[in-house]
Amino acid sequence: MLLVVGFALVLIRDLFAVAMLTGIYSLLSACFFMLQDAVDVAFTEAAVGAGITTILFLATMSQVGRTERKPKNKPWFAIGLCSLVAALLVYASFDMPDYGDPLAPVHQHVAPRYTETSPNEVGPPNMVTSVLASYRGYDTLGETGVVFTAGVGVLLLLGPGLRRRYRRDLPAPKDGKKHAE
Repeated sequence: MLLVVGFALVLIRDLFAVAMLTGIYSLLSACFFMLQDAVDVAFTEAAVGAGITTILFLATMSQVGRTERKPKNKPWFAIGLCSLVAALLVYASFDMPDYGDPLAPVHQHVAPRYTETSPNEVGPPNMVTSVLASYRGYDTLGETGVVFTAGVGVLLLLGPGLRRRYRRDLPAPKDGKKHAE
């Protein structure tokens, strides 16, 4: 389903449909992460990918219009560069350890310590919750702050244009006075 939505995103020129499809793509990704038992990543993808990003896309679309213009030239350089990067990523993935391999380097660093000491040190029976809320609490707080700051920044960039646009659309008052701002 992710591939179908991805191909549809490339082909569609209606920006409203694209915004909705990106939200659907994020929700499908969140479902995939849930199936992989990555609850924290699924929650973040659902909140940021399907929630905040879709709202920001819709706010941006209100400023730029609903349809994408046809490109004046063929973007062969961009297509070639993306293809090259994709090929390099696929090539690099051949050096990755097998999925779920207990001898993989990622399982040899701090994971054994978290597995052994987390129930006594932190308390929550869920390992992901104990790692994110206790061991990496400041990191998680920082990530939340970055997402919040990015959202506020986009709203500040779009804010003056949105206020001017909606002020223009207000009906004129009958008593001849200006609208309160």
